[in-house]
Amino acid sequence: MLYKRAQINFPALTRIVGLLLLIESMFMLIPLITCLVYNENDYKAFLITILITSVVGGVMTIVTRSSDKDMGKREGFLLTALTWVVFSIFGMLPFMLGDSKMSISDAFFEAMSGFTTTGASVMTSIDHLSNGIHMWRCLMQWIGGMGIILFTLAVIPMLNHSGGMQMFNAEVTGVTRDKLSPRISQTAKGLWLVYIILTFILCALLWLGPMNLFDSICHAFSTMSTGGFSTRTESIGAWDTVYVKSVLTLFMFLGGVNFALLFRAATGHVGDLWKSEVFRAYVIIVGVMLGLFVVAIVANNQVLSWESVTIDPLFQIVSTITSTGLTIGDFENWGPFVVALTFMLMMFGACAGSTSGGAKIDRMLFLMKNIRNEIYRSLHPNAICSVRINGKVLSADVVNKVIAFLCIYVILILVGGIVLTATGIPLVDAFFSAFSCIGNTGLGAGVTGYGGSYDIIPDVGKWVLSLLMLMGRLELFTVLLLFTRTFWKK
Repeated sequence: MLYKRAQINFPALTRIVGLLLLIESMFMLIPLITCLVYNENDYKAFLITILITSVVGGVMTIVTRSSDKDMGKREGFLLTALTWVVFSIFGMLPFMLGDSKMSISDAFFEAMSGFTTTGASVMTSIDHLSNGIHMWRCLMQWIGGMGIILFTLAVIPMLNHSGGMQMFNAEVTGVTRDKLSPRISQTAKGLWLVYIILTFILCALLWLGPMNLFDSICHAFSTMSTGGFSTRTESIGAWDTVYVKSVLTLFMFLGGVNFALLFRAATGHVGDLWKSEVFRAYVIIVGVMLGLFVVAIVANNQVLSWESVTIDPLFQIVSTITSTGLTIGDFENWGPFVVALTFMLMMFGACAGSTSGGAKIDRMLFLMKNIRNEIYRSLHPNAICSVRINGKVLSADVVNKVIAFLCIYVILILVGGIVLTATGIPLVDAFFSAFSCIGNTGLGAGVTGYGGSYDIIPDVGKWVLSLLMLMGRLELFTVLLLFTRTFWKK
């Protein structure tokens, strides 16, 4: 009996993955209906994909219906990582079966980029894509933005008693996870409710502007998820208006805020926003960066209008720090100093508990405060110093985990960049691509002025970058655990 309890409960994992595939097949009905409305041939690709996904999911659910449903910590970590991979495997089928006719490597990269809200693409032009494919690309980002597992916890309450906390901790970003309720399922519903309401409001505001309803829905999906996919090759440049850029800037900014804070603000506790030390740091970073960007723009004689020193740099800053990845024209013309600041913003990311990528401002605050303490201890060795965030003292274990996370984060960028150079990718492109993908930002290497986008990366490199995207979205440890012997031991 002890031996059985020590084993990973694979039947329970199979059952949950089967249920998730059924949920994914239901989401696919949206792009299928889109294809039918616009009379597009890609409806066949979605119809076949829905049949395959629902049959596989149904079989997995039925054959394990009588299995033990209890799951522990290991099952929670394994299920979280497995779900994102499985969703990407079935999510890539429309790219392969439709008019796009992508290879396996390209299709998996595109799907993983979508679900992890990275926004990197192997497509040099997307104007030829059907509306159904556009809808699926943006919908994948919307699903992945708040989290596949978090959605499952909201709609399958039984997981609240079966590994729910482990899955919640494995998927939700940040060092400490803010719960809105003692029940994980209620927390998940609260976070998704805020997410859905903000998406609906954004869609309505975009529709009031120059966008049609379809483009408004797609950009609402990709903006609230801070993903960055667009329906036009020129991206937001197709609607180069102050209104569109202002609305998107506001909602990208909100996408970078901890959704637990947004929930509390929406329920009458608005003061909690400014009480949050992390939120204040978020606002200050954006403000300081705006001042530095404006100085650089003026110094490089790039002042073309009032927008070029107000809306445009603010849009680019918020897009980068939230890992959305939308860009304003050739912003690298603002000078190398701006590109260097962009790297810093990509490294920071926004707040934990948001849909953004990067290392998160929370960890940067922990690191800076710990460095300050260590400098102080060098003068006063016997002093007892603690790291405080929002008035709460963090344990040494949490601080150590933050330091370990940041070290591993940098190491993975180095390893990923080195592997990509082995495939023939130029040095700068290789390291920037690894940096961009693990941070789920999706900016192409072309931003450095040295190379093109992700279509130039060999197939091996695309699989490496896909792994980095997954690691970045699940914050390293959830995936890295699976490569340790200890995880699989009895």
